[in-house]
Amino acid sequence: MSASPTVPESALPGVERLVPGEIDGGTPPSGGALRLIGRTFVQNRLAIAGAAVMVLVTLFCFVGPLLYHTDQLDPNLVAANSPPGASYPLGADNSGFDILGRLMVGGQSSIEVGFAVAGIATVVGILYGAVSGFFGKVVDVVMMRIVDVGFSIPVVFLFIFASRVFQPSLSLLIWLLGLVSWLVPARLVRGETLALKVREYVQAVRTMGGGSLRIIFRHLVPNTIGTIVVTATFQVANAVLVLATLQYLGFGLPPTEPTWGSMLSNGITYLEDGYWWQVYPALAMIVLVVVAFNFIGDALQDAFEVRLQQR
Repeated sequence: MSASPTVPESALPGVERLVPGEIDGGTPPSGGALRLIGRTFVQNRLAIAGAAVMVLVTLFCFVGPLLYHTDQLDPNLVAANSPPGASYPLGADNSGFDILGRLMVGGQSSIEVGFAVAGIATVVGILYGAVSGFFGKVVDVVMMRIVDVGFSIPVVFLFIFASRVFQPSLSLLIWLLGLVSWLVPARLVRGETLALKVREYVQAVRTMGGGSLRIIFRHLVPNTIGTIVVTATFQVANAVLVLATLQYLGFGLPPTEPTWGSMLSNGITYLEDGYWWQVYPALAMIVLVVVAFNFIGDALQDAFEVRLQQR
């Protein structure tokens, strides 16, 4: 008896209804779903405030230096520790650098690192978590134990070791932060994949001869879009905060390259002398960015949950 020919996916009339409709809250957003998500997001005033803050901070950091020119390379000891005034709107630090200009330049590194680390962590976490959750059994056990080992490595120790072995640079910092940041997205996507792979539409694709890669990248990963977007948003905030912490402790970028964390580290020494302007502006920028992204992440999470409740 000859084997039954493989039936193409398009030939089964019921499959098209299975793929978009069988998951309770995992389907890729359609046009109407995107409008619902956008409407829910816009109704969240904290989210709008967070988005507005990020737009203003981005313009401040990248457009500001084009309008407000300062020298951030050559120290001006004559102006060291100058208070806020006409010449220095936010004062000068212990080396005579204009703090307002330093906030702009330092913010560029923080924002670049935040988005780059979030991108690396999200992509690696998606691939790793989807493969682990889909194949399960021994593959899942081994891959998740690797994640557990990653969580057990102290971030500060990793950067101390890297700073002794490699020359500090922005690219090295991004890859090291990405190396320790993909673990959370991997676990979240793995959990979503475990729940989605038993759905009827996945079984239908298997029956039609769909391969593992096709199921993972065409049917499982797109259905975790809500988790991916929300996680990526929080990853940006976390990367900015971790960068500031590492710079405050003296690790990360070279001391000659300004960052908000290094400004805190340098200014805290002079805080008891009353030079508050060397600490509070940088601290305020870090808090603003982290809180803004947290507001955006919370709003996106609420928006996706509203979409799920409407199903």
